[in-house]
Amino acid sequence: MRIGYMNCNSKKETLQRFKPLTRYLSQKLGIDFEVVPVDTQDFPERFAAGEFEFTHTNSLIYLILHEENQLKLLATEKRGRYGSRTSGSIISRKGSGIKTLEDLKGKRMIFGPQLAPSGFLAQYDLMLNNGIDPETDIAYYAIPAGSFKHEKVVYGVYFGQFDVGAAPSLDLELMTADGKISADDFNIIAESAIVPYCTFGARKDLDPQLIENFRKALVDLTKEDRVDFAGENLKVLASAWIDGYETLEDSDYDILRRMAKNANMPPYQEF
Repeated sequence: MRIGYMNCNSKKETLQRFKPLTRYLSQKLGIDFEVVPVDTQDFPERFAAGEFEFTHTNSLIYLILHEENQLKLLATEKRGRYGSRTSGSIISRKGSGIKTLEDLKGKRMIFGPQLAPSGFLAQYDLMLNNGIDPETDIAYYAIPAGSFKHEKVVYGVYFGQFDVGAAPSLDLELMTADGKISADDFNIIAESAIVPYCTFGARKDLDPQLIENFRKALVDLTKEDRVDFAGENLKVLASAWIDGYETLEDSDYDILRRMAKNANMPPYQEF
């Protein structure tokens, strides 16, 4: 069986992080699972085409697949200070004089990928709710190309290519912890409400017992669980850069539904 993993930063990183976890799931469930890396924008089409049975995506892609293909919710990833939730921040460089949402008018802004809940949607919704229309009030906005888009947002602001950026709060946390940036480098102009983080899902027609076994294998994972992979004995969660998994309800994703409707984004966009 196949697990479609959304490429967050790059295909290489996706394979490195999730092959050991997939090996663990294969051994735990007695099923030969295959890792299928999938670019974010391609996920809905490839899932609808039946290319994989299980999914690992951001929470907005989960919502799209749930609405369009009745994807079943399995478990939500825990990582960083908000656990199974995350948020989006709007940042500017310290010393820029840009400190409030009102200051965004007429500025140059860089967003993350359009289907990123904490790199685009949360900030877009936050701006709309505060009387700032990104389509008319921002002088110019862009989305970076290629891999590591969220880091490019942060560096784009840091090096002055853009006045403000839409950065996932978790990426700011991780980049600061890794010494890539300093918290003193930026103003946090605003932070969105928290929303569910990355999510595992299952195709609706799979055996219910298999779905439950898969979910339980995830939520029962501890930081001490190990797997043999590529000649090493690895801690499963640490190798995937994850703190654990939690079972949420689909209703916990309602905040994303509201945001997507407000921002006229999939799966609720109206033309």
